[in-house]
Amino acid sequence: MIYDGILLGSGHNALVLACYAARAGLKVAVVEKNDIAGGGLATVEHPPTSGFKHNTHSFFHRGITAMPWYRDLELERHGVRYIEPELNVAMILPEDRVLEWWTDFEKTFASFAATSPRDAQRLREWTERFRPIVEQIIIPEAQNAPLPPEERVAKLKQTALGRMLLEVQALSPMEFVMREFEHPAVQAGLLFFNGLREVDLRQKGFGHSIPSLLASPRKAQMCLGGSRKLAEALCADLREHGGEIFTNWQPRSILTRNGRACGVESMTGDRIEASQFVASGLNPQQTFLDLIPADVAPAHLRERAAGFEYNLLAPLFALNLNLREPPRYAAAEKHPELNQAFMMTLGLDDVNQFHDIVTAHERGEIPRTVMWGTCPTQFDASQAPAGRHTAFMWEKLPYALHGDARNWDAHKEQHGREMLTLWQSYAPNLREAVLDSFTRSALDTERLLPNMMRGDLLVGSFANDQIGYHRPFKGAGTYRTEIPGLYLCGGSTHPGGNVTGLCGFNAAKVVLADASISPL
Repeated sequence: MIYDGILLGSGHNALVLACYAARAGLKVAVVEKNDIAGGGLATVEHPPTSGFKHNTHSFFHRGITAMPWYRDLELERHGVRYIEPELNVAMILPEDRVLEWWTDFEKTFASFAATSPRDAQRLREWTERFRPIVEQIIIPEAQNAPLPPEERVAKLKQTALGRMLLEVQALSPMEFVMREFEHPAVQAGLLFFNGLREVDLRQKGFGHSIPSLLASPRKAQMCLGGSRKLAEALCADLREHGGEIFTNWQPRSILTRNGRACGVESMTGDRIEASQFVASGLNPQQTFLDLIPADVAPAHLRERAAGFEYNLLAPLFALNLNLREPPRYAAAEKHPELNQAFMMTLGLDDVNQFHDIVTAHERGEIPRTVMWGTCPTQFDASQAPAGRHTAFMWEKLPYALHGDARNWDAHKEQHGREMLTLWQSYAPNLREAVLDSFTRSALDTERLLPNMMRGDLLVGSFANDQIGYHRPFKGAGTYRTEIPGLYLCGGSTHPGGNVTGLCGFNAAKVVLADASISPL
């Protein structure tokens, strides 16, 4: 079989690239080792056929409906619908105090002011100060191939907004929050909601991540029917424009001819040829070490791929529940709106907890629990049988528990029970409401989605210059590789992991430009 282009992996970034290529008239094929396409956009029934639907990897999608590919690919025509709940994030503090982030900034301001009027004012100042930076710099940077660092800095220095971004960016998230805010609970909330879930709080060069997310025009969203609906829509658009998807197709090698990528071979010996490009949505080790013979990839390329690093703090542990009724929080007696909060954060009340979390990860131990999650069926009844509910909590936990990730297989159910006990202390009705439960560790994530090595949902650290023009490493940061015809499009590329689709969107522009085809 001969195609114009072949995509390795069916994560959402690879599907976005495939859709653009198919719409541009190219004949493309996607190969996927699992039996279902979509990667982390997974919604499963537990138990099977029970009607209880769980989003086992990806759920909170920030601003998906504002992404250019969401519009270009007409995904709503294929049934995708998103909602953005008004009380977007809530954090329960001791003595039933709360911090709340609303889609309406004035409500957010009022919540912060109840804890610290001074910090609320700083919140307003930084939100207003960074709004034009987000709109004029950060969004355009994320939606295009990255510039060389020197060129980017020189460009930013030409404007007041650019200079402000460079100044704040030079800090770490921890330094920014500790400098600008004073209340320990506010500091903790800002660092968790806008920091820890994305980057290492100690990492210099990311001080802007806090005000950028505060000033973002979009908050957390959810896909009605489950995250899988987004993958189904991408697959439907691809097939509608002539693309094909091969599941249960495990690649063994990327084929080359005269030094140029020209196809892929499966573990069973099947071959698919590509006349124009092969694009990998896999991580650098899979792409350059596992799939390309050592005599084809230059030694320095293999060395750089081998050195690609993963995040210590990115792995997730999940507790998933089937419920008779949704969680009812004790703090809702004072704050009735809490029972309609979208993302709920529990167990966090002081900024000093972050040090303990980091050191526990370094030791391979479980820290004091800080978790966040939601009850999706509060907003979408289709994800459970009539009158029933599903809910989940996520926690950042080390990949190598006590030095070996395999220890999770024996320990995860016990830790799930410990998480449930903490959850019940905030929502006492859960003591009688749980019908069934299951857990997923970072090792489970890696087994299903091996591109997320060490359970890293961001598919690679942003430390050690693995960012922007040098992501995943020097020489491969513009989606092109040193091997002609071979491109990268996964979360290991700019702007990084999470469900944004921008890695695939940016890669599509590069691939089509090299083929002398104008994108949509």
